[in-house]
Amino acid sequence: MKYGLLWLVLLFPSLALAQTADELPQLILSPGRTIAETAVQTAGTLLGKPYVYHTLEGNQHEQLVVNLRAFDCTTFIETTLALALARHEVQAKQNPAQLETIFRRYLTKLRYRNGQIDGYASRLHYLSDWLQDNERKGILQDVTRELGGMQVQKAVNYMTAAVHKYPPLADPAVYRQMAQVQAAISEQPFHFISSRQFRALAHKFREGDIVMLTAARPGLDMRHAGFATWRNGKLYLLHASSDRKKVVLTQQPLADYLLANKRLSGVRVARLRATASLTGTALPTAVISGPLATAGA
Repeated sequence: MKYGLLWLVLLFPSLALAQTADELPQLILSPGRTIAETAVQTAGTLLGKPYVYHTLEGNQHEQLVVNLRAFDCTTFIETTLALALARHEVQAKQNPAQLETIFRRYLTKLRYRNGQIDGYASRLHYLSDWLQDNERKGILQDVTRELGGMQVQKAVNYMTAAVHKYPPLADPAVYRQMAQVQAAISEQPFHFISSRQFRALAHKFREGDIVMLTAARPGLDMRHAGFATWRNGKLYLLHASSDRKKVVLTQQPLADYLLANKRLSGVRVARLRATASLTGTALPTAVISGPLATAGA
């Protein structure tokens, strides 16, 4: 676990200038058998990191934010996936700068519609939208149906109904763009596994599956996400927890966690494709730096 943390530090020298690139081959996290396993191993190196809301907000213009010090549930998933994908694409012996470049490209591809930064609405704010876009890009596969999920449809309007929480929506043009995104999500049927149904289907989950927890409240598609991980024959969630204010493993198996949380109605499940690649994704020209973010190039 300690070696994984050193890998992150060496991958981003701005976090510890005393470290040298020559140490990377000795300290880099060894990849798992699959990208999903590597993602879980990488996520484990972030245990205890603080949960912080709105780490991507507050910038005048939409730009890629790289933050390895604090997370919300979505940035935790995106960052971990990008690190794991980069690790499998680039050999340890190569220059850390190359790893960082590939990581940034993957983070951009995961976070933005079609892998392109084009204003606030190009960011995939809703997890339904995030899943569908990354499935279209060949990174993920929605496996909820094949695991036994039922088909439903739900109207989504959370962001435009709470403009005070999203200052960029004060711009009428941005508001219209987000309203169009919500309308598209609302028209799309999807499969989900209900909280009551989950325990009977948990054995079908794989290590590193991305579990998106669906919201019980009207107007919102999903309210949380994390990685499925097996521990002593039981399935848990590795996630950035707003309740516990840090990256943690659930204290109880995921089946019990779902039943105990009345704000959740069930889950959707995404699985990493083994053939995920960076084809057609350009490196972003600007990266925001801040008190909790890495300096960009």
